[in-house]
Amino acid sequence: MNAPQPLISLDEALARLVAGVAPHRIVETESVPTVDALGRVLAVNVLSMLDVPPGDNSSMDGWAVNTADVPAAGTVLPVSQRIPAGVVGQPLRRGTAARIFTGAQIPAGADAVVMQERCEAIPGEGLGAVRIDELPAFGQWIRRRGEDVLHGAIVLHKGSRLTPQGLGLAASVGAATLAVCRRPRVALFSTGDELVMPGEPLKPGAIYNSNRYTLRGLLQAGGCEVTDLGIVPDRLDATCTALERAARFHDLILTSGGVSVGEEDHLKAAIQARGTLEHFQMAIKPGRPLAFGTVRRDDGTSALVVGLPGNPVSSFVTYLLCVTTVLRAMQGAPATLPAGLPLRADFGWPRPDRRREFLRVRLNEQGGLDLFPNQGSGVLTSAAWADGLVDIPAGQRIVSGETVRYLPLSELIAR
Repeated sequence: MNAPQPLISLDEALARLVAGVAPHRIVETESVPTVDALGRVLAVNVLSMLDVPPGDNSSMDGWAVNTADVPAAGTVLPVSQRIPAGVVGQPLRRGTAARIFTGAQIPAGADAVVMQERCEAIPGEGLGAVRIDELPAFGQWIRRRGEDVLHGAIVLHKGSRLTPQGLGLAASVGAATLAVCRRPRVALFSTGDELVMPGEPLKPGAIYNSNRYTLRGLLQAGGCEVTDLGIVPDRLDATCTALERAARFHDLILTSGGVSVGEEDHLKAAIQARGTLEHFQMAIKPGRPLAFGTVRRDDGTSALVVGLPGNPVSSFVTYLLCVTTVLRAMQGAPATLPAGLPLRADFGWPRPDRRREFLRVRLNEQGGLDLFPNQGSGVLTSAAWADGLVDIPAGQRIVSGETVRYLPLSELIAR
């Protein structure tokens, strides 16, 4: 009988995953319109082609003045011009004010803007006059040229995933297109004769294949092109055929189930027959078993393969911790877990485990964290209810009111 495989830390497992990905980095890039680049990973730094803002402009609706012309509150100045956004005004004549609007360029000779709430317009000939009811300070309500971004500065770094605000920043510096990494191509299948698809009759001993939906959704949320190969029967020949087919056109093969030591779990043997395999036993809960390796293609290249545990929550959590790290490393993005947030635990956890635990929690209205009452690895309702995980070091108890490390699911899913 084989001796139990020693447990390794999550950090060691992630380091070994990243090292294994290195020869399989996706090097192909493509140029896409900035408007269509949401969720893509940048292949090169984005540099600003201009100063932002490109010139001094007003941050308020009001009047542009020279502070030397307003020696005291209540000073009345004739209005010499009107400057809406997008119009370049004339140099400000001394002893006058310019009506100006938010975003409009500051005219030469003006050194402050007084917001309209601190002024009173006086009708009269031409543009009339204005009474300045406060003593303006030099530079007030003026956004200086380049105060946001300087010409030539890096505004978005290679390897970062593009967010809506990132797209806006790229557009603000004139980037009409962006060079991004090709999307990872991922083949997905499940193993297990006990699995049936929703809508089919549920025979005795069978369960519906929830992992297929969870993992496919996670991959799509992570920006992958997904090929769903369905359920593979618990036979070695069927598993080998599925791996060979998946390796042909994909960068990564992702499976769930078949990574334990049972006689009907053929995934490890199938991978070893046509590639390489590491089988990790990670010191985490939920989770623990993880298969990682390669499957050779006919041309001598290979695809990566990751085998996740079959329990729904174990599969979900292990994906968030490990598969997202693999996908990021494949695209040249920083392959680290999020830093997390220090938040108050509004629950106790008096039974520490010898493994590092990831508890399903949800932020409450008081700014603390509530715990789902059943933390079992098969309780998928805990993952659907939660908005984050609490990362608890091995052997650590939690007393209600203590500060814990909270990892938002939103950051884990698409990071």
